[in-house]
Amino acid sequence: MGVLNVTPDSFSDGGRFVHLDAAVAHAQQMVDEGVDIIDVGGESTRPGASRIDVAVEMERVLPVLRALQGVRVPVSVDTSQPALMRAALDLGAAIINDVRSFGADQALDAVRDADCGLVLMHMQGAPGTMQLRPVYDDVVDEVGDWLARRRDALCAVGVARERI
Repeated sequence: MGVLNVTPDSFSDGGRFVHLDAAVAHAQQMVDEGVDIIDVGGESTRPGASRIDVAVEMERVLPVLRALQGVRVPVSVDTSQPALMRAALDLGAAIINDVRSFGADQALDAVRDADCGLVLMHMQGAPGTMQLRPVYDDVVDEVGDWLARRRDALCAVGVARERI
């Protein structure tokens, strides 16, 4: 998976792809280098990051998705915002990758009937607080159990397990 962060505060690329032409060029480079999926993210979830307004996230991501509609690999969108999930799916996103595991109000509704893959992620708290004092008795069991509960929540609303 090639990561394409279109945020000014990305920890992985320092905001190098905030301009559409740079983002598209980087996506094409990743495809040329053999990635199987491009994952586009418009909100930083690095430790210490603050939430941004959904309108800002959509302004960052949607132009990139429109420009990548002809790319020959599936495009994933990294978002926790149901409005962006819907818009991304309308533009052909093949996967929704949610660091909050579809826990936001309306997130389950946004993806339930879509024909896309779903990626569940885990964190304690929010990006702004997740590294302050993370505490686990058994990190592998606790994270596994948490992800299983989120998977079960998706299945309970009718999402086919093989989509997750």
